[in-house]
Amino acid sequence: MTAADARDLTAYTAWATARLLDAADALDAKAWDTDLGGSFPSLGATLGHLAGAEWIWLERWHGRRPTARPAWVDAPTPDAVRAALADVERQRDAFLDGLSDADLGAPLTYTLFSGATQTLPLRDVLVHVVNHATYHRGQAASMLRRLGAVPPSTDYLVFAVEQRS
Repeated sequence: MTAADARDLTAYTAWATARLLDAADALDAKAWDTDLGGSFPSLGATLGHLAGAEWIWLERWHGRRPTARPAWVDAPTPDAVRAALADVERQRDAFLDGLSDADLGAPLTYTLFSGATQTLPLRDVLVHVVNHATYHRGQAASMLRRLGAVPPSTDYLVFAVEQRS
């Protein structure tokens, strides 16, 4: 993986999540918090978790050791999720813009909320963050369908075509 690949993957993640948030905006306010079951009970909780996790990993990339998720994750609103993601994306882009290809192979030591410490190459952690978001966007797409909405395509190929046209 190159630094350019890393920037491309995170741009894709931001694009795909924004599309789901746009689809959620078309629903009535009650739908955001409707309990649908699953890993996280509602669309809002799922997208809040996604945004909170991206914040946590960015903190770890900067060498900080967050000990809890942000407070807004416990009662996420569409505006709070969008604002948090905008801030994370801005900081993440700046972080990635400062990396070389070699930096992606450097070890990143981080501490989980359990207190366990792990070390992996930054590239592996970055792939995890992108994959984690993809997993939860799939859950959110399913929730949108159950709420009567048509979720947008968030396939990487759709992103790639849009970026090149």
